[in-house]
Amino acid sequence: MKRTPVAPLDLAKLQVYPLAERQSLTRVEDILIAPAAPPRPLRDPAQAAVIQECAKKVRAARDNGRSVMLVYGAHLLRNGAALLLDELMGQGYLTHLATNGAGTIHDWEYAWFGASTESVEMGVAGGKFGTWHETALNIHVALMAGALDGLGYGRALGRLIHEDGVTLPSVNELRELIHNEPAHPLTAARADLLQAMLTQQLPAGRIDVKHPHKRASILGSAYKHGVPLTVHPGIGYDIIANHPIFSGSVIGRGGELDFKLFCGSVANLEGGVLLSVGSAIMGPQVFEKSISCVNNLRLQAGQPVISDLGIYVVDLQDGGNWDWKQGEPPKTNPAYYLRFCKSYSRMGGQMQYLQCDNLAFIQHLAAALRG
Repeated sequence: MKRTPVAPLDLAKLQVYPLAERQSLTRVEDILIAPAAPPRPLRDPAQAAVIQECAKKVRAARDNGRSVMLVYGAHLLRNGAALLLDELMGQGYLTHLATNGAGTIHDWEYAWFGASTESVEMGVAGGKFGTWHETALNIHVALMAGALDGLGYGRALGRLIHEDGVTLPSVNELRELIHNEPAHPLTAARADLLQAMLTQQLPAGRIDVKHPHKRASILGSAYKHGVPLTVHPGIGYDIIANHPIFSGSVIGRGGELDFKLFCGSVANLEGGVLLSVGSAIMGPQVFEKSISCVNNLRLQAGQPVISDLGIYVVDLQDGGNWDWKQGEPPKTNPAYYLRFCKSYSRMGGQMQYLQCDNLAFIQHLAAALRG
């Protein structure tokens, strides 16, 4: 049988479009929730007691200098929780946040453009889904500039938003550094930036990128408060792949730095709290690898593994109609295959699952912490 060779698609030929041409489905002024707004009702009144218990553990963790980590999906941002999270960070209740690539894309678009979200079906049919120039360009530029300063994905993009721009070295400076220091740890990052500056005609020096809606940005808020926010992306998962500037090495480098930073916060989770809110895949997958790395090093140092932590998992799915406080279901039960419950139930400590609207959970938690 004759096989036709497969050639990689040349993304440099992609036609991209300004965000102003996109029909955005959500706008900052419509979604942003004021911290003082009445909380959405809970699905089950019994969840109020669980949230009060969670708040008690969060307070104890803050008072004892332990990690309180929030792993969230993009819908928490799209549901307007940015100001609530800003309040929790400002009060020291959240010491680390983590999200996926989609969480950063909506975040940046809200901060810069004031709107986000598109019709996937209509966009794919027209070959325009995700092909938005400013989004991919600015996120890549932020990551490339941040890498030169040792910043991962989250802090690099947060800095762009908070500081309204970045500063790039000159092409000649990059060439000299690469030539004179070929074995330097930053050589690959310098080469990625050099390539992008040449192909995308990026100027050296200060690049101003004003973000008039930065109060809607969780990334910018985290950078402002000095709270680590890590991003755990996939290559080809996000619309920033739909642009000639797309670079797997840039995204992977930012994600690598952020995974290591995430592990650093997990190392301080004994007596702490892990909140997973609307992150059905990324959160459990990243957490199980990170805590394994931490336990590996703790055991080498003669220390016990992390076991005293509160884990609260929030999602809209029903949890397989399984009482996860009883432990893991058998493989014959469909609930066994719910990754967002199963993985966390294996991580030590007490995992509690709440089938709950993610914004409602954060609103009620913030209210409990204020009380």
